[in-house]
Amino acid sequence: MTNDNDMMTRPNVPAIDAILGKTFKVLDDGFVRVVDYMGSDGAIVQAARVSYGAGTKKVSEDRGLIRYLLRNRHTTPFEMCEIKLHVRVPMDCWRQWIRHRTANVNEYSTRYSIAIDATQQTAAGEWRKQALGNKQGSEGFIDEGAGEALSKKEIEIQDASRAVYQARLDAGVSREQARKDLPLSTYTEAYWKIDLHNLLRFLSLRMDEHAQIEIREYATVIGEKIVAEWCPIVWDAFLEYQMTGMTLSRIEIELVGAIGRGDTDAAVDLAKKSGWLETGKKGLKRNRERTEFEEKLARLNLTIPWK
Repeated sequence: MTNDNDMMTRPNVPAIDAILGKTFKVLDDGFVRVVDYMGSDGAIVQAARVSYGAGTKKVSEDRGLIRYLLRNRHTTPFEMCEIKLHVRVPMDCWRQWIRHRTANVNEYSTRYSIAIDATQQTAAGEWRKQALGNKQGSEGFIDEGAGEALSKKEIEIQDASRAVYQARLDAGVSREQARKDLPLSTYTEAYWKIDLHNLLRFLSLRMDEHAQIEIREYATVIGEKIVAEWCPIVWDAFLEYQMTGMTLSRIEIELVGAIGRGDTDAAVDLAKKSGWLETGKKGLKRNRERTEFEEKLARLNLTIPWK
């Protein structure tokens, strides 16, 4: 326990201090930079141990405790760490970002200020096709020749929208109304402050291969360039348990057990009872839960019993 005469110093992380204010470029004109932070790997350990007043003797003890906390979903200690970022991001990407309602946000106001004169542009070879099996996703790219025409038209639209916006301002139209036809590709900026627990949740969703590429690029920069420097023990555990680890439901555990002991009939029967193997005119009906399990079996190098 501490007493009234004990002096405390603010914990600092030299690796994150070295990048305070540094601009990490994202997309063509976006960025992420660290404005401020509170806490470190040590703050998480301190918070976890405060209930019984035990100190930390070794870094290996810190590592073991942090990994235990993350592995067993003890989230409160991770809330002791916070970070404030300054981001510049296209508005369509920001719409996804702001859905994470676990941060404190102050965004650039186009009612008060002139809209940022920058738009995110798509290179000819970066126009993605609509995914066939996922209504909100994409897969593959369209022909680059066709993409050149789309990129040219994109620039024309963006330039025209900006010209109309500027003409309205020059005519004396209010900023809050003049902005209404600006494209979603227009960049906005914001200060975004979030605790480490909720930041890891954001990263687990937005670094995932199924996330939209644009926001995935931001999440990857935040994770690999910032969090990895700020809380390296947490980052390593996060990668192992959440990003590259695997969870199994009850039925999946039973299926893996049946497959492991070579009981194919039992595995197929379990899948049928779970409604995974319903058939239609074209064979097995699409079942997302079954597909996700098949991906897990592939990672485990196990045979899919119904194929």
